[in-house]
Amino acid sequence: MKKKNEMIVSNENKLTNIEKIYQDIRNRIIIAREKMFKHIDTTMTEVYWYVGKITYELSENSTKASYGKKIIDVLSSKLTNEFGSGFSSVSIRRMRRFYEFYPIWSTVSTELSWAHFQELIRIDRKEERDFYEQEAIKSNWGCRELRRQINTKLYDRYLISPDKNKVITESQKNKIEKQPEELLKTPYIFEFAGLKENKNYLETDLEKALLAHLTEFLLELGRGFSFVASQQRIKIGSEYYYPDLIFYNRLAKCFVIIDLKIGKLTHQDIGQMQMYVNYYKKTQMIEGENEPIGILLCADKDDAVVEMTLGDDVRNVYASKYLTYLPSKEELIKIIKDEKELYELAKEEGVEND
Repeated sequence: MKKKNEMIVSNENKLTNIEKIYQDIRNRIIIAREKMFKHIDTTMTEVYWYVGKITYELSENSTKASYGKKIIDVLSSKLTNEFGSGFSSVSIRRMRRFYEFYPIWSTVSTELSWAHFQELIRIDRKEERDFYEQEAIKSNWGCRELRRQINTKLYDRYLISPDKNKVITESQKNKIEKQPEELLKTPYIFEFAGLKENKNYLETDLEKALLAHLTEFLLELGRGFSFVASQQRIKIGSEYYYPDLIFYNRLAKCFVIIDLKIGKLTHQDIGQMQMYVNYYKKTQMIEGENEPIGILLCADKDDAVVEMTLGDDVRNVYASKYLTYLPSKEELIKIIKDEKELYELAKEEGVEND
């Protein structure tokens, strides 16, 4: 009997040890995923910083203001043709301003996203900008909360108040919680899918590539996403439909339906996604959960079409672009170099158009 009891105790100890090992490995995996997610986001911000750097330096080295404008417009045209509206002339000027305010990359905080920095570079005063940056990191503000704090002049109120701690405490009241749209990125980067060289892939090819790299895909989607199903069959009326990908986000407490579009988004695509969202709301949503979110990931979109199709009342269907790869520093340098040579040649031939 004693031997049997000893065996039971021994087995219990083994199970306890296995649980400890499991928890240790689990924690390491979670930490590693967090690091990878931050690395992806930081890499995108670094690319934008680099675009700002080379456009700023070329403009500074030129004696003509028109040259700097021409460089930005031509660069925007080329990058937009391949990578979409994220590289519009307005966006590139914003990147240049980003570089002007943060000329040393090592000083750029990896705790904040590009959306945060777009809010911060609206502020001219360095000490004010530094204040909001530090508070955003410390208080884990989303970009909408950062915008609210800037618009309500938190910094100015902080400066003139004798009780600075009270001002900070009061500022947390009516805090804007992170909204479903803050789950989104613009654009998503699917470089890991290996489709850079394949210009003729189909939507099924993209879906298979993303599922084949599911860990990387989940990291690119962001925090809290869990995979549920692909091509899940649902019946609406007498017809069957197959949404591409279904996820659940534990932070937003809702289903997230994703459809992939390799071409330009149409109003029919948007209408179909709205139908999917309504279906999941009526048939899958349980008490305590938030309404499902629909995300249309497309190679290109017309914001006016999206806005007019959804109207003002729809808050749970979103459209975002994806890129199969980001331009490397070498590619950006080549584009700039080619256009600079063409510009100099045009000047020599007397055909420059200011």
